[in-house]
Amino acid sequence: MQHFLFCMQSQCVTGVNKLLASILPMANREKNKKTLLELVKLPENSCCADCGAADPDWASCTLGIFVCLNCSGTHRNLPTVSRIKSIRLDFWDDELVQFMKANGNRPAKNFYEKFVPVFYYQPHTDDCEVLREQWIRAKYERMEFTEKNTERPFTAGVYEGMLWKKGKDNGQFLERKFVLSVCDFTLKYYKEDESKGPKATISVKDLNATFQPEKIGHAHGLQITYCVDDHTRNLFVYNKNGQEIVNWFNAIRAIRHIYLKTAFPTASDRDLIPWTTRNYLKEGYMEKTGPLREPFKKRWFILDSLDRKLLYFKTQLDAIELGVVFIGSENHGYSVRECVPKGTRGNKWKCGVIVETPDRQFVFMCEQERDQREWVEVLKTVISKPMMPQDYTTEANIRRRR
Repeated sequence: MQHFLFCMQSQCVTGVNKLLASILPMANREKNKKTLLELVKLPENSCCADCGAADPDWASCTLGIFVCLNCSGTHRNLPTVSRIKSIRLDFWDDELVQFMKANGNRPAKNFYEKFVPVFYYQPHTDDCEVLREQWIRAKYERMEFTEKNTERPFTAGVYEGMLWKKGKDNGQFLERKFVLSVCDFTLKYYKEDESKGPKATISVKDLNATFQPEKIGHAHGLQITYCVDDHTRNLFVYNKNGQEIVNWFNAIRAIRHIYLKTAFPTASDRDLIPWTTRNYLKEGYMEKTGPLREPFKKRWFILDSLDRKLLYFKTQLDAIELGVVFIGSENHGYSVRECVPKGTRGNKWKCGVIVETPDRQFVFMCEQERDQREWVEVLKTVISKPMMPQDYTTEANIRRRR
């Protein structure tokens, strides 16, 4: 009988121990999850450590940072550097949670981004994948910004290499040599026989570069824009290597920064950086009529908010613009509104946008009401800004072209 009671007691203790063993990890899991959710709500951790997206749900338990879903994908491709876990779905043991508490986004930024050049483009959540991927690789894999005065190819006096360039006439991409030079502030490119000299020599004065993977049809597609005789021209290029095309982009930003500091020696970096390169405020097709109410024709429009230019091209991959509309300020007689124009002909689209200028009225037609609202909104954004001294020169040059 005593033996029977002893066995029963032993079985009960064993059962309780098993029950406790199953309950404790679950309780520990919930406690650690709660700790992580509290950590990610702290101001320094509430945005992705790499692109700034709000409310990151993922973390690198080897780097001690909180990241968004998009950036977590790049981190997964760096298994020797970063190990990614979901802060909500994955199991976190005490040791990893303590590591996250001891680190976080701010210490990581102070270490991995300590010596980022002032001109270097730090991508945002809506930037293309190659920019975000190479930013992450530069920081954690190549550790480019942890030491001062590190040699970087895009900071040299000359940057050169091969890019695939779209032909102006046939649309075929051909490999061409490009040379970016600080000594004369130029970008040159050559055809097959370099002994004949450059095919084009482009001043960096009005140079701009912006990633356009969807438009160009390549994940590393870059649109380079410049001016010739007050007309805007485009080069569409790409490189098969993601690091190389981002190096080109930052090399252009570097030389533009040097040029701007030379041209405007009293301006601060804070004032100059927005002008190194910029994305366009909006792009897309609209129908356009002429000053004599010619039939509407479909055109590709680009709104450059810094230069206050609304450029239009025959197609989105045209090399040369057909025309430009200067977008001044409200105080100088510029306005924009939605409309349903009467007496128009040739238009297939019905959602109108009217831009009033001191000289004339421009009528554009959008395919969808959403496009109409977006164009009116972005144009109002430009019109609401006061004009800078250089804007009057731009306005005068555009008026002379008409």
